[in-house]
Amino acid sequence: MNESRTRLLQCFAAVFPELTSAQAESASAESISGWDSVATVTLAALIEEEFACSVEPEDYEKMTSFQGCLHLVESR
Repeated sequence: MNESRTRLLQCFAAVFPELTSAQAESASAESISGWDSVATVTLAALIEEEFACSVEPEDYEKMTSFQGCLHLVESR
């Protein structure tokens, strides 16, 4: 598992503590009932802190799944 994936899993664990790592890796806004706008903003803040990057409001539309968040992080 690469470092970005591991660090992103930590962010997801903080927002969605009920998910296992495997569930988090396949998570999406459609599959997680608690993934709402507040969860997205919280996740964005954690990603900014963990990866020392800026997540802009227009990036939120890409943050609809773990894979989308991972792509966003890896593109920074």
